[in-house]
Amino acid sequence: MSEPITNVMDLRELARRRVPRAFFEYADRGAYDEITLRDNRAALEAIRLRQRVLVDVDKRSLATTILGQPATLPLALAPTGLTGLQRGSGEILAARAADAAGIPFCLSTMSICSIEQVHAAVPAPFWFQIYVMRDRGFTRSLIQRAIDAGCSALMLTVDLQIQGQRHREIKNGMTVPPKLTLRNFLDIASKPAWAWRALTAPSRSFGNLAGQIKGADSLLTLAQWIATQFDPTLTWSDLDWVRKAWPGKLIIKGVLDAEDAAIAAKAGVDAIVVSNHGGRQLDGAPASIAALPGVVDAVAGRSEVLFDGGILSGQSLLKSLALGARAGLIGKAFLYGLGALGEAGVTRTIEIIRKELDVSLALTGQTDVTRVTRDILRNADASPWTAPA
Repeated sequence: MSEPITNVMDLRELARRRVPRAFFEYADRGAYDEITLRDNRAALEAIRLRQRVLVDVDKRSLATTILGQPATLPLALAPTGLTGLQRGSGEILAARAADAAGIPFCLSTMSICSIEQVHAAVPAPFWFQIYVMRDRGFTRSLIQRAIDAGCSALMLTVDLQIQGQRHREIKNGMTVPPKLTLRNFLDIASKPAWAWRALTAPSRSFGNLAGQIKGADSLLTLAQWIATQFDPTLTWSDLDWVRKAWPGKLIIKGVLDAEDAAIAAKAGVDAIVVSNHGGRQLDGAPASIAALPGVVDAVAGRSEVLFDGGILSGQSLLKSLALGARAGLIGKAFLYGLGALGEAGVTRTIEIIRKELDVSLALTGQTDVTRVTRDILRNADASPWTAPA
């Protein structure tokens, strides 16, 4: 009998065995030397929690609101490309798990299942993440499709107009749809359950792009496709263009600098996601948690601040809340669950983080996630937390 799954890293190990290497490492690894990827987790681990005792913590609440909508805990599933290649129909499975858990799910532009396929399978409103393409007409059509599907928020990702090199994608020869080299064929052949689910899924290429943009459904690496399609001329002035096309809540993802955060808040965006793209873009950029306090201070309550980067436990989520985040986004964590056990694995990921958050909240003497402050944080020497110099 296998050992019980007790944490997210157990799900990671199971996913590593069940998902073809190219797709597992696409989700798991980062850019260049992976300094920022490692720092995301290390910086969170370096922050300690202040343990309190003899405090009545019998009645605790993990509930909050995100963009004005109720959520059962301060967590959302981040937009992740190629989710449907971690497991067939992956976007649909993840959206179902998020809906059942009472938290938001965000669909990526670079998803395998399309906006329409997810909407047909999961009628509950979800968020849609968008990149601005060189073809603005197509970008506008994507936004209209999100409107037609009843999406409740648009997340504009602003840190991937030029893609950082991810060595593992090159070494693994990763293309979409999968290119069957001898090594990839042998790897996929050793995972027949994965292959069957992928083959019988409603889509195996970029569902939002196939048939719409030349080259989207041919054998290309993501880096090649992004280089030809994403618009590197995007600036702050283009926010007005996005606003005219999108009438609902607007989120900007990929902000690490306090000055950029202040500009975004002044522009009236509804939420800002502090993110370094999971360590997959500018290697050497600061850990997301290191950037979070400065962004929160610069925004000064004018926009909600969401946190993305290294959340693999309820403890790390609690630390981000204490530093001012309204909620955290998980990408790698839910992909591990998806690759390991499908929809049940995503549910398991959410429940693991929920339980860890609840216990950690109580052991820090707190009863409400919406009221935690930096006072519950400590440095490694148990002194009151201070940002690293």
